[in-house]
Formats: sequence, C-alpha cells, structure tokens
Amino acid sequence: MSSPLASLPPSERGAARSAGGSTPFGGFPRRTGFTLVELIVAIVVVGILAALLFPALERSRDAARTAACASNLRQLAAAALSYAGEHRGQFPWGMRIEGGEMACWDFVVGADGSARPGLIWDHVPGEDAKRVLQCPAFLGGAANWSGDPFTGYNYNCSYVGKVEGDPGARAAPALLSQVEDPARTALFGDGQYAGGANKFMRAPVREKAFDGSGTGVREAGTQGFRHRGRTNVAFCDGHVETLAKPYRKGGEGFVADGCGFLSPDNSLYSLVK
Repeated sequence: MSSPLASLPPSERGAARSAGGSTPFGGFPRRTGFTLVELIVAIVVVGILAALLFPALERSRDAARTAACASNLRQLAAAALSYAGEHRGQFPWGMRIEGGEMACWDFVVGADGSARPGLIWDHVPGEDAKRVLQCPAFLGGAANWSGDPFTGYNYNCSYVGKVEGDPGARAAPALLSQVEDPARTALFGDGQYAGGANKFMRAPVREKAFDGSGTGVREAGTQGFRHRGRTNVAFCDGHVETLAKPYRKGGEGFVADGCGFLSPDNSLYSLVK
C-alpha cells in the first residue's frame, strides 16, 4: 500500500513532512512534550537519586565536623602544654577563685556573670581561640555556664586540672612529670551530659586522693558521643583519638542519652598507670 504522501504533488510533500507528518490522509503528529507517565517516572528517578545522595552528603559533613573538632582539641592540648611549660610544668587550673572572680581554664567569669578569655587563651595560636573553644558538632547546644559564649569541650579535672573546693587530697593541678603515660591520659574531650555542655571532665570512679566528688558531679562530667556515635579525646602527649564505645561506671553503656565515660574505670583519666 502506497504512502498517503505519494498522492500529493512533489511541491506539497516537504511541507507535509515539516508539519510533523500530519496530513489530510491520517498521518500522526510528532509529540513535543512529556506524557504524564513519563513525568512521574522522571520525578521518581530524581527522588531515588536524592535519597541516595543526601545521606552521603550528610556523612561527608559529619566527617568534616569530626575532623575540625579533632583539630580544635589538638590545639587545646598544645595550649595547655605550652601553659605548663611557662608555669614550672604545672597544668592550668580547672577553676579557682581570684579576686572574687571564677578563673576557669576556658573563661574568667566576673561577679556580674560576664565572661572573658581564660587561662589558656594566650597559648592558642593566632586569633583562633573563639573557634577552637567551640565544637562544630555542638552549635546551638546549652552553654556550659550562663554567660559563657562558647561550648563543647571539657578538661580532665579529676586528675590533671583542679577545681578549687573539690573534695580530694591534692591541692593543685598536676605537673607534667606526674603523668606516667601521657599517651593514655585524657586531657580534653567532647564535654556533654544530660543537661548540655560541661567544662570539667570527670572520671567514673571516686578516688579521694585526687577527686572525691560524688556520683552526681561525676555524671555531670561525661563525654558527648556526638560524632556519629563517637567522641574525640585529646591526650596529654598532644595526640587526638576518636573513640566509639561509651561506658558507665563498671561497664559499657551510656550514662545519659548520647553521653558516657571514656572507660569503665579511671584508666584513661588517671596519672598513675
């Protein structure tokens, strides 16, 4: 059977073809858009690709925050070691009262509640102290204390630093020479407990020679496992590790939601190994 175009004069065949094949003899017009089914399929495919891509992007962002946090802690450890080098080998105080003000390792809190740079700020390189004192994974979290503008990290005050007035036989912060294994003694970490941030890291087991604080104080000095279920820790030799397993006193598990100790005993906190 011959094509309907064959019956047209040659001069009209090209015009019929350029019009999409539509002819007076029943040709079909060329489609110029998507059908509803094709549009739905395209939307579904885009949705599937987004579902695959977004978690990967979030993991990348989490990895970047974890790396930035580890860098902050490394700088805090270097600052504390620099401070000790200028103070006859003694680590910074966790907190002590000076002239009616609370002089803490991170901030000095005035009588009016305002905060200004604390003991180790001068030892943080450059002008990065504000950034270094803020964990990038804890933005928007509850502040350490009212008036503290930055949050996220705590300092080992069961053994290394000292909070004035804490029960315990020792009267001052530790000396560099007293740390038997610097690579296995925590110095700074991701501070967090059930109520928000904390600035004084506590070991899980009471030891009166160093820190005789009760259970409530200890459980307010835990670490936050906020980096995809892990926590960053800077040790007294300056290196940083990311630890995955939370502990409560005597065994594994969280003390509060997302918060726990670094070890079930005091082995990662104590000066004595």
